[in-house]
Amino acid sequence: MEKGDIIQLEYEGWIAGTNELFDTTNEDLARKEEVFDEEKKYGPIYTVVGAGRLIQGLDDELLKAEPGKELEVEVPPEKAYGVRDPKSIETLNFNKMARLKIEPEVGKTVVIGNRQGWISAVFAGRVRVDFNHRLASKTLRYKYKVVAVPKAPEERVKAIIGMNYGRQEEFQLALEGEDAVTLTLPDVCKYDPNWTIAKLRVVSDLREFAAMKTVVMREVYVKKEAAKEGEGAPATEGHEGHDHEGHEHEGHEHEDAALEHVDEPVPKAPEEPSAE
Repeated sequence: MEKGDIIQLEYEGWIAGTNELFDTTNEDLARKEEVFDEEKKYGPIYTVVGAGRLIQGLDDELLKAEPGKELEVEVPPEKAYGVRDPKSIETLNFNKMARLKIEPEVGKTVVIGNRQGWISAVFAGRVRVDFNHRLASKTLRYKYKVVAVPKAPEERVKAIIGMNYGRQEEFQLALEGEDAVTLTLPDVCKYDPNWTIAKLRVVSDLREFAAMKTVVMREVYVKKEAAKEGEGAPATEGHEGHDHEGHEHEGHEHEDAALEHVDEPVPKAPEEPSAE
C-alpha cells in the first residue's frame, strides 16, 4: 500500500492478552462474542492509508499490507488510545448527576461540561466518571485484511461516498474528463441532517484523494402524476405546483465555486471511532 490509497478493510480488534473482542466488521463474530451493536452497519469499511483515520499503530501497518492477505499486529497504548490519565477521572455526587439529568449506570456514556466520558463505578451516593477513552492503557491486537483497492475513478468516487456517508450505490454519478464529477443525490439526502456534514467531507476527499477539481451535486424533484379519478387527490413531491423533472433545482445544484468553503477545516461528526 501507499499513502493516500483508498482501501476496503476487514478487521477484528481484540484486547491483547485476553479473549475480549471490542470491535469487528464481521457481524457473525460480533454476535458470537456478544458485542453486536444494533446501530452499527457491519461489513468491510473504506479508509485512506496514512491519512490518520485509523489509530496510528494500525494505520502504519497498512503500508505493509498486501491485498487479500490476512495479517495481525499488536498496537501499544502509545499508538492506540493513549495511557490512562488519573487526572481525567472524577467522582461526582448523586445530586450533581440528578441536576444533569443523568441516571447513574456503570458503563454508560455521558457528556459533562462538554467532555465525553463513561461511568466506571457507582457507590455510596457517588459516581466515578472516567474521561479517558475506554481502551486507554490497553495493548490492542488487530487481525485485518485489505479486501479491495479501488483504482478506477468511478470506484474511488463511490468509495469516498461510502467512507463518509454510505449508501454509495444510491448515488448516480457522471464523470466529465479526469477531474470533474456530477453526483445526482438519492432522495434521502433531501431530509437527512447527517448528509449536511457528510457532504463537506465528501467534497474535500474527492478533491484530495480522487483529484476532482469540480464537483456538481444535483437534487432532482419530480412531480408525481395526478391520481386517476376516484383514487383520491394527487400527491406531489418537492415544491407544490412546480414540475422540476429534468431541471436542476435552483440553489441545489452546487457548482465547484459554490463549495469553495470546504477547503476550510471540515467538521467531523462527533462519533467515537471503531478501529480509528
